Amino acid sequence: MEVPKQLLTHFLILILCTDLLCMSIRQIQAESVTPEEAKLLRDEVRGMFYHAFDGYMDHAFPRDELKPLSCGGEDTLGGYALTLIDSLDSLALMGDFEHFTTSVEWIGKNLRFDIIAYLQNKTVSVFETTIRILGGLLSAHLIASDYATGMRIPSYDDELLHLAEDLARRLLPAFDTPTGIPYGSVNLLYGVDENESKITSTAGGGTLTLEFGVLSRLTDDPIFEQVTKNSVLGLWARRSRINLVGAHINVFTGEWTQKDAGIGTSIDSFYEYLLKAYLLFGDEEYLYIFQEAYAAAMHYLYNDPWYVEVNMNSAALVWPLFNSLQAFWPGLQVLAGDIDPAIRTHTAFFSVWKRYGFTPEGFNLATFSVQQGQRSYPLRPELIESTYWLYKATRDSRYLDAGRDMVASLQYGARCTCGYCHISDVEFHKQEDHMESFFLAETVKYLWLLFDLAAGSDNLVENGPYKYVFSTEGHLLPATPQISLVKEHCSYIGAFCPRSNFGHEPPTFDIPMESQEPNATKTFLDTTSLLGHSYVHKSSSVSGVIKGLCPGLSHSQKYGISYVASHSTTLSDERVDQSESTVVQSHSVVLLSDSSAINTPDDLQNDTEPSSSKGDGEPFRG
Repeated sequence: MEVPKQLLTHFLILILCTDLLCMSIRQIQAESVTPEEAKLLRDEVRGMFYHAFDGYMDHAFPRDELKPLSCGGEDTLGGYALTLIDSLDSLALMGDFEHFTTSVEWIGKNLRFDIIAYLQNKTVSVFETTIRILGGLLSAHLIASDYATGMRIPSYDDELLHLAEDLARRLLPAFDTPTGIPYGSVNLLYGVDENESKITSTAGGGTLTLEFGVLSRLTDDPIFEQVTKNSVLGLWARRSRINLVGAHINVFTGEWTQKDAGIGTSIDSFYEYLLKAYLLFGDEEYLYIFQEAYAAAMHYLYNDPWYVEVNMNSAALVWPLFNSLQAFWPGLQVLAGDIDPAIRTHTAFFSVWKRYGFTPEGFNLATFSVQQGQRSYPLRPELIESTYWLYKATRDSRYLDAGRDMVASLQYGARCTCGYCHISDVEFHKQEDHMESFFLAETVKYLWLLFDLAAGSDNLVENGPYKYVFSTEGHLLPATPQISLVKEHCSYIGAFCPRSNFGHEPPTFDIPMESQEPNATKTFLDTTSLLGHSYVHKSSSVSGVIKGLCPGLSHSQKYGISYVASHSTTLSDERVDQSESTVVQSHSVVLLSDSSAINTPDDLQNDTEPSSSKGDGEPFRG
């Protein structure tokens, strides 16, 4: 591979400079990305995708994932060509009709979950199987079956949809619990094993609504949507009195077994799917819960510009820690229209990337160093995802510059023989022989979208027939009439309000395409319409998207969402006085003036599950 001189110089500066002086040198030497360079970077990222995809197809397929150093394969989830299924809509997004068609046809002809279940007797993660396999199948089905996408496969006869329905029915036994919150794992042949753990993560129970909801609409069977919504309501009903949720819960008793509240590990995509389920389905109950949950998170977890973990009952500080799964949050804030804090938090998170060339799994904000035992970077997409959304909202060139840094780090730190390797230690850039499927489903996809947007995009997301909501695995779920217009709702695309003060004018769903001015600020949603809380930092130039919700009862009048107090809830714990925290400007790090503040409350149980391999903070991801 020929190395562009500018990119190589940029990478050397990136990994050699870690103090403020070097940061200044970077600012002087690194010119902002031009439109011409954006095109080159887009092509560079496309080459990264195919280096990894071809490596998988040549050396690992049909096993789940590639071993990029040894050029072999391994089964990590269910033994059903995980990386290929996870990559389908990435192929479509890049306009690769040939590979998309052959991949869809192979899966439709060769993949049978009944045979796999019978021969291999597989027990799988409900969460990972849903977001990677079910989401991948549904997204590819919606692209391959629709002439409007430009990727319609003439011979396609809904094979992926049938596979998705079969798989989802095999996951349904996991939801048979007293709380409605599913077990973390289920056997594809026999259902839930009698010895299966009753402890699951909040993200694991709250990050299934998009995929299952889409399946219900495509099959006209409401069961899939019903069980996943019941799970979300089961979690929310057991929130603390200050509207925080813990990290792990007993699906039978509803008792929290880990009471750390945060926006990262084991919780993150619970918040994400509340907002996205509203955007895709128009269900105002999800919006109401999101507003309440977001307000609590910003009040108790936000220590500008960082986020900390606290006890869910008392708000006492537990961990002053940035973990890499938190990095999705600025992107979520863009979708909600809360731009200003998103910008500040992204700047803080990206400063960690610049310090090491990657983000470690954990970064201690009290010592401003890598957290012991959390030194790796498993090719996670979250920071790149937020970079894309902030550029989409603001058109600020700083996010293209950040993307260039990320490309440089991946190309010269993670690229290996047949693909891209995990980094086992961000300080020494030691490579590990593993490449998660989400590298192709998310990491490279968001980088490609970032530079394609800057270069003058012509892809399904920016210029396609529908507006798309990204799943937590980066899969494209379109707001088609079949999915979004099940019920009349003013926020649906093309829907009309019934007789009201708003008349019959259809609402605008204006995801920004191209800005007329280089630094024009736009965003996805109107801050006031979705959040409406006094703590929200209003951006000066925010274009509303969902305009004119049908008038009627208030959210609190419509939804009497129950609250179930935990028997072990303690309200006497003193809360941390956030005014006592000190921000050291030279490093933008939170230092605690009272070291005792990080002590774990007596009622906090440390029933944690093994660390994950993936991102987005779910049972096996963080």
